[in-house]
Amino acid sequence: MKKYLRKISGEFKVHAKNYILQCLLATITVFIVLYILTLENVIIVASMGSTAFVVFALPKSVSAQARCVIGGNIVGLLCGTVCSLITVTNELLTLVVYAIAVGLSIFIMVVIDTEHPPASGLALGVAISGYSLKIAVTVITFSLLLSAVHVIFKDRIRNLV
Repeated sequence: MKKYLRKISGEFKVHAKNYILQCLLATITVFIVLYILTLENVIIVASMGSTAFVVFALPKSVSAQARCVIGGNIVGLLCGTVCSLITVTNELLTLVVYAIAVGLSIFIMVVIDTEHPPASGLALGVAISGYSLKIAVTVITFSLLLSAVHVIFKDRIRNLV
């Protein structure tokens, strides 16, 4: 255990600026989303928090690239919206529709090469809560903001994991 803690401590000492900068950037961007959306949209907020993790903790991963962040979240938004329009009266069928939102978003993201795992959570959140212009604008704005910050800081950020 001590050996493991020394490794963590050493890694942090070497890259402390990255840990602090990247976590601060994530905090600021998530604050903006929380300020715009209410906690009624908790599933969507959670998805955006997961996106911030990918972009700031794993910035060199494919899922953190602008194409995947923006494209994946648009796919999640669209799949969730389509599934939210399906009306069923049976509780079991409602769960099937929610599951379809996730499966469909995965399928489309993989086919068009915009894989971003948190976007499937977004699809689920939109399917459950329903489409709203406020959610759509916030998701797209947040995706663009995160992608812009990612590009601007690309030479200063590194994978933290």
